[in-house]
Amino acid sequence: MKILYNIRLLLVILSIIIFSCNRKETHSNGVNIIETNLTEFVDPFIGTGGHGHTYPGATIPFGMVQVSPDNGVSGWDWCSGYHYSDSKTIGFSHLHLSGTGIGDLTDIRVMPINKKVDLTTPVNTRDEIPYISKYSHTNENATPGYYSVFLDDFNIKAELTADLRTAFHRYTFREGDDQSLILDLGYTVNWDKTVDSQINIEDKYTVSGYRYSTGWAKNQKVYFVLQFSKSINGYDLYKSNTKVERSNTVKDTATSVQLFFNEVVKNQLEVKVGVSSVSIDNAKKNIAEHKNNFEFDLVKEKAHSSWENALSNINVETKIDSLRTIFYTALYHSQIAPVTYSDSDGAYRKENDTVSYADKFVAYSTLSLWDTFRAEHPLLVLLAPDKVSDMINSMLAYYEDKKILPVWTLYANETNTMTGYHSVSVIAEAYLKGIRGFDIEKAYEAMKQTMMQDERGLNFYKEYGYIPYELLDESVTITLEYAYNDWCVAQIAKALHKNEDYNYFLKRSEAYTHLFDPETGFMRGKNKEGVAWHEPFDPKFSAHRVHADYTEGNAWQHSWFVPHNIERLIQLFGDENTFVTKLEQLFTEDSEITGDNVSADISGLIGQYAHGNEPSHHIAYMFNKANAPWKTQYWVHQILKTQYNTTPKGLSGNEDCGQMSAWYVFSSLGIYPMNPASGEYQIGSPLFDKSTIKIKEGVDFTIEAEQVSDANIYIQSATLNGKELNRSYITHQEIMNGGTLHFVMGSSPNKNWGVKN
Repeated sequence: MKILYNIRLLLVILSIIIFSCNRKETHSNGVNIIETNLTEFVDPFIGTGGHGHTYPGATIPFGMVQVSPDNGVSGWDWCSGYHYSDSKTIGFSHLHLSGTGIGDLTDIRVMPINKKVDLTTPVNTRDEIPYISKYSHTNENATPGYYSVFLDDFNIKAELTADLRTAFHRYTFREGDDQSLILDLGYTVNWDKTVDSQINIEDKYTVSGYRYSTGWAKNQKVYFVLQFSKSINGYDLYKSNTKVERSNTVKDTATSVQLFFNEVVKNQLEVKVGVSSVSIDNAKKNIAEHKNNFEFDLVKEKAHSSWENALSNINVETKIDSLRTIFYTALYHSQIAPVTYSDSDGAYRKENDTVSYADKFVAYSTLSLWDTFRAEHPLLVLLAPDKVSDMINSMLAYYEDKKILPVWTLYANETNTMTGYHSVSVIAEAYLKGIRGFDIEKAYEAMKQTMMQDERGLNFYKEYGYIPYELLDESVTITLEYAYNDWCVAQIAKALHKNEDYNYFLKRSEAYTHLFDPETGFMRGKNKEGVAWHEPFDPKFSAHRVHADYTEGNAWQHSWFVPHNIERLIQLFGDENTFVTKLEQLFTEDSEITGDNVSADISGLIGQYAHGNEPSHHIAYMFNKANAPWKTQYWVHQILKTQYNTTPKGLSGNEDCGQMSAWYVFSSLGIYPMNPASGEYQIGSPLFDKSTIKIKEGVDFTIEAEQVSDANIYIQSATLNGKELNRSYITHQEIMNGGTLHFVMGSSPNKNWGVKN
């Protein structure tokens, strides 16, 4: 009896230990906190509806592969290959863009099927594809690093996971069904078009090849290898619409193959897929660590752990589960891109087809800099500083060839998408916030050379001090962004004691003053003589990318981009009251956008404020600089409350490689890098009772919001490490030092807090 009692006691103790390991309760400020897996709060379907343009598939933080379902439809809302409104799929490809407004990638697509099909029939639309299948969202599941769906037409459960450079598939067929897989390199969607492809049946377990394409990335080369857990019993190879007999290789602009597998060994098929920009051999090297093992569950668990580590850098405490879901999904989305581009041996292909090697750094691509310099890169400075230095080294490697810094690179191709040279901002911010790991003298040379060349309107900018509207479309936006870029160059020149350069670029950073019209209170297009404004003028008018003075927006949205000198902008308005009145009118004006070619990117409107596009993202924080911080608190809270939710339509505009989500991460914590390179974070209105940012081992920065609620959005008082804080910003160094920022919140504004005397 005693032995039996001891066994039972041991079982009880073990069950308590196991329960405690999975569920830990703590108490903070009266809030009951259950510490559990943070990935449970991530919903990858947020942003897959509406205009979010995200994908639900599997990847790990900054991973090379993003294996995800494709609906097979061309259209703006299918830029990621997937849209939640759809219910059909044509397979799972391995490269995807997260939240962009342009569609490309969706390379190397495979589809499991339980029957033989004829791939010789010409296909004009998605619904004519013979291997298309319906699916239901009720049989679809996505968590960080894992995706699954049941293919209704073929009775197959498809599961996907990934590590850094390899995708893993597991397909479970109905007992007794044929087990087959289709690889189609010809069918394309959106901007992408195959120009050459090849499929090789290497042996009974291996298929390899390449796909060359043109699209947003004009010269994209993807090499691949597929390894299978069971032997290939037969195959049908095709080029264009012709079946190729008695061959194990096929080469054409459009190639495809149907593979048939041994059905004796269980009803599951596992597939490993490696990709490379360099060669088939390198694709094999990228999956070499897995050798011949098929470790789906192990890889899935490692992917889960990698996301747990990435998400655990910030812990938030709140009574409201939906806020936690929005937050951790945002933190997840903000660490998907940029993506790893160099292979396991450091090799990567450049746009000019040369192969280079990343020496002591990882090369990254998918640099959406016009978007991400604003909040995502500042967030990575806090969460992943080692990756920031690698991203900068990737930019400098690009500079070595082009003698100019990148604008927007995709698979190492310069797309020249959007305005400005915001790699300059990313470099300046990183260095001024203490990140090293790159050659600052070389980086400064690249920054200076970039801003002194003559491309993309810089010749006009240097000649006139601004860009005249009749010489270049989007002249106002480009001028404002070059002015900020110049200010960033000036700050690094100052740090490196290059005083002549500092004075030159600081003076040039005042270019915005040429375009301010005091009569209307807007930045406006000016002619090359400098004496006349662009007429007729309607501040609500939008023209998408042609015959416009503003990029993807209008005068209301773009006139505020002077993040480096808001004090001078206030002076241009005349005084703080005039400035605040005009700024608040932005949020209270009616939301009509005029014009026959309105930019679809203008979304998430609060008045004329457009949160769905990045140029608006800093604006609500500008009240702080005009001695009206309670207005920043009010409008930031309104944006947080109305522009994000837990549904597939939970983003009010394109995710844009993490920027939309990074804005939420910062703003929900209560701070925002309005001018990323300044070293300051403007204080807004925190959502959480308590947030803890892990700075490094043993050093945390905690933000507490006493009495915060949906009604208590205004800061009544604040302390930093126990000392009164009566300013509307904190510094990067104060965060890095660790400590506690404590707010007392209330339902009415305290118009004395954070105001300069």
